[in-house]
Amino acid sequence: MRVLHVIPSVSPLRGGTSEAVLQMVHALREQGVEAEVVTTNDDGEGVLNVPLYERLEYPSHAPVPVRFFPRFSPPIPAIREFAFSGALATWLWQKITDYDLVHVHAIFSCSSTMAMAIARLKKIPYIVRPLGQLCHWSLQQGSRKKQLYLNLIERANLNHAQSIHFTSEQEQQEASALGLETPGFVLPHGLVLPSLLPDAKLRLRKSLGLPDDELIILFLSRLHPKKGLDYLIPALSHLQNHRFTLVLAGNATPDYEAEVQQLLQTTGLVARTLRLGFVKGEEKALLLQGSDLFALTSHSENFGIAVLEAMANGLPVLITPEVALAPIVERFHLGWVTPLEQSAITATLQHLLNHPTLLQQVGERAQTIVRQQYTWNQIVTNLMKQYQSILQTKALAFSNQFL
Repeated sequence: MRVLHVIPSVSPLRGGTSEAVLQMVHALREQGVEAEVVTTNDDGEGVLNVPLYERLEYPSHAPVPVRFFPRFSPPIPAIREFAFSGALATWLWQKITDYDLVHVHAIFSCSSTMAMAIARLKKIPYIVRPLGQLCHWSLQQGSRKKQLYLNLIERANLNHAQSIHFTSEQEQQEASALGLETPGFVLPHGLVLPSLLPDAKLRLRKSLGLPDDELIILFLSRLHPKKGLDYLIPALSHLQNHRFTLVLAGNATPDYEAEVQQLLQTTGLVARTLRLGFVKGEEKALLLQGSDLFALTSHSENFGIAVLEAMANGLPVLITPEVALAPIVERFHLGWVTPLEQSAITATLQHLLNHPTLLQQVGERAQTIVRQQYTWNQIVTNLMKQYQSILQTKALAFSNQFL
């Protein structure tokens, strides 16, 4: 079985969904599937320093076959974000029939749109993982342009897919309002189980220049308006009689960086906040294992990979119902789910700061459950069943033509 995965970007700056594709393909290959990735060299405002056009092993720590094609990079952000690549379109037109199945990740991006359209024309079955872009919050952002794009182009691509890959029941339910004709299935992200670092709490506080007993609240995600910092930061500003440090780890556009800084100044939290920017590797692992609470008070998350990573590292979470993992967190008592309201977030945080022993107890339970249920090997076993079902249906349809 040869499966081509198409995604506009695998840059770490694009968040966990890009990393998830590489991990998914790695796990598929370990189970005998000839899976590969094609993408652009997108890296946010810049481009990745990678060879173009050729098949290479990427990334170095868990390599899978990836081909990078040049992204059109004008100075206009909206056009860069569209991830147009003429070279990628040409390659897909010439090579897509070499594969049995195409798994497309993302919509409303030129790379993904082209892959679906070319697969349709070449009669290659394809699956679409929309990455939350069919959820209410996402569709409301730039709603006129998105509705036009959806109705003129993307709806036909979605309706001709063999299936839509949702990562949560919440994502599937929100997309159902669009009346798409294509069936869907729910299969969550997996994770690569992290190695546990010795003395993570003491090492983290030493590295950050904090007292050994300082309570650390971690926000680790791409800094973006949908992530709810406009609720979290004001909520924390009402708790300044408690000892804590807020750590913000993630990249943002310069405009939103300025907004966050202004919010910290307005609420008086500048002195109690550390801004680390984008983190990875051991620095990221140390933050996840050495902090006391992970907070993501988001307006919309079709899954919440960072939440899953936090729990796998033994870090309890504070999230909102708009994070699709919320039902799992509530069902297994892996953290706290609070309404997206400043007063509710403040009340929950105050309770946790008054009872810090709860954090360790819940974190240990989260680590045990997540490590048991969300490994990539388990996830791709179910994904392969979806692939096989689609290919069997295609083979049956082909044979019926000659009956």
